Amino acid sequence: MTPTVVLPVVIAGLYAAGVYLLLDRSLTRVLLGFLLLGNATNVLLLSSGGPAGEAPILGHAGPGEISDPLPQALILTAIVITFGISAFLLAVIHRSWRLVRQEVVHTDEEDRRVAARSPRHADAMDPDDIDPVDLDPEDRAMGDVVGGPPDPEAQLARRFPDTASDDVDLPPTRGRTT
Repeated sequence: MTPTVVLPVVIAGLYAAGVYLLLDRSLTRVLLGFLLLGNATNVLLLSSGGPAGEAPILGHAGPGEISDPLPQALILTAIVITFGISAFLLAVIHRSWRLVRQEVVHTDEEDRRVAARSPRHADAMDPDDIDPVDLDPEDRAMGDVVGGPPDPEAQLARRFPDTASDDVDLPPTRGRTT
């Protein structure tokens, strides 16, 4: 292989491995894939800068012998951005591990159920105008009485969802005795 072919092959390999790892459900692999994509971008920017030359600040080289400082500045910027997003992803992985003791993202069945529903017009989704009779039984609120007078507690729970929680299986948080 000649030196002109090595960098594009390395860049393509880094991008391919990064995309492959990004498509996994494990958050650690997503982080590693993102880091590989960042490194591939840095190598791409480095190769776009052309051949190495003299530093432009010294001033004793001719115009054709000076290296382009723009790719170097872009690489420094990309390193900082990659570091910031990696720190955020590490915080997400740590939080996921602390909450559920695993860092694999599972399929959310509620999201699948919502996605499988038939599409409705946005005006039809106004909660004040929806009649419980028109809703599927799965989509009705817990206190909806079909065909009778409205339940004031159910209306209060719909208006203020903080007061009514369906997270009854979760253990109490630290410091609270409930």
